[in-house]
Amino acid sequence: QVQLEESGGGFVQAGGSVRLSCTVSGRTFSDIGMGWFRQAPGKEREFVARFGREGTWKYYADAVEGRFTMSRDNAKNTMNLQMNSLQPEDTAVYYCAAKIGTLPTRSGDVEYWGQGTQVTVSS
Repeated sequence: QVQLEESGGGFVQAGGSVRLSCTVSGRTFSDIGMGWFRQAPGKEREFVARFGREGTWKYYADAVEGRFTMSRDNAKNTMNLQMNSLQPEDTAVYYCAAKIGTLPTRSGDVEYWGQGTQVTVSS
């Protein structure tokens, strides 16, 4: 069983930055595909970014490419999402996500979820 605990988020003005973190327990970090999804009010949960296993590659959704950056600290079993140049359309609950193997980009195929953290961007 994999447990995911998120931190970070909050309220920021357009153009600002927020950093999210996700700590993993219950499974060897290198066995897990990790990433982030988000869900805005009234919308479906959507893919944001993911690592390949062991962090060998990264993949970002077009909407966040160039603005969001993932990093990981294998020694601390922690993954981070640095979000820059935030816009009101980035307002959502952000979820840490994981799957044994490769993390899918379809939310329905994700195995494990964090509790979610709210990011609100004002115009």
